[in-house]
Amino acid sequence: MDLHKKIYVAGHRGLVGSAICRKLASLGAGDVVTRSSRELDLRDQAATRAFFAQERPAYVFLAAAKVGGIHANNSYPAEFINDNLLIQCNIIDAAWRNGCEKLLFLGSSCIYPKLCPQPIKEEYLLTGPLEPTNEAYALAKIAGIRMCQAYRRQYGFDAISAMPTNLYGPGDNFHPENSHVLPALIRRFHEARKAGLPEVTIWGSGTPRREFLYVDDLAGALVFLMQNYSDYEQVNIGCGKDLAILELAERVAGVVGYQGAIITDPSKPDGTPQKLLDVSKMRDLGWQAQTTLEKGLTETYAWFMEQGELKGRSVK
Repeated sequence: MDLHKKIYVAGHRGLVGSAICRKLASLGAGDVVTRSSRELDLRDQAATRAFFAQERPAYVFLAAAKVGGIHANNSYPAEFINDNLLIQCNIIDAAWRNGCEKLLFLGSSCIYPKLCPQPIKEEYLLTGPLEPTNEAYALAKIAGIRMCQAYRRQYGFDAISAMPTNLYGPGDNFHPENSHVLPALIRRFHEARKAGLPEVTIWGSGTPRREFLYVDDLAGALVFLMQNYSDYEQVNIGCGKDLAILELAERVAGVVGYQGAIITDPSKPDGTPQKLLDVSKMRDLGWQAQTTLEKGLTETYAWFMEQGELKGRSVK
């Protein structure tokens, strides 16, 4: 990837897209193109094609997507499959039509079967049933992988796919209902500490195990792949370690300063029992994560606090 050529970051205001922009800026990328969803609706094929015909980026990071946690995925499956299919199909096709040299499609570890062997290898894709609560989102992302592979096979388009594990960091969504588990825990423990609540209840049994990757580590990995990888198969990106949700909750409570009790609610869904990616492929290519969970949690909570101050409302 020539950093002096035009680079389009789709979804630049999101968790991943903003981290990619930070990484590209730190590397001295001279021509990074972005559009907000108000400026360009990527679900609109005609508008997306017009944008690519005008800008003709040499490289594309496809980080635009409709995302959310287990509640949002389970509640709005139609939007999750429809919006994501439209966005990725429009971008991949328009990029190819307008001479894009290379595209990176960002997927998710939820593409893999619910009960596949651990750690999860890239080859396990489509070997078993998906987790029902996020099946719509996962199917859209699987279609994106297959579309990249089809355009590579038929047209020689250098489209690659990366599958990150659970992400967190500055720029995350802290919505009380539609966020992922880690930012949701940060907000809940923060509000519980402020209110002096004696206990906080978390969804599920607390036993499912999850892997978490700091988003700036992911951004470095994505740029690394654009510079060092060109092949058919998707690539897993993670830190190679996981922990139980209850242990995660305890660590978040410690960073936030909440000292009350943590109660589990087994009546709520757990989701996949374990989701740990096999990241040996990335390690063999020469990349591995650098940020510890403790450091990442501290920096994420600091960002959350800063955002409250910037918007004129104290979150302390």
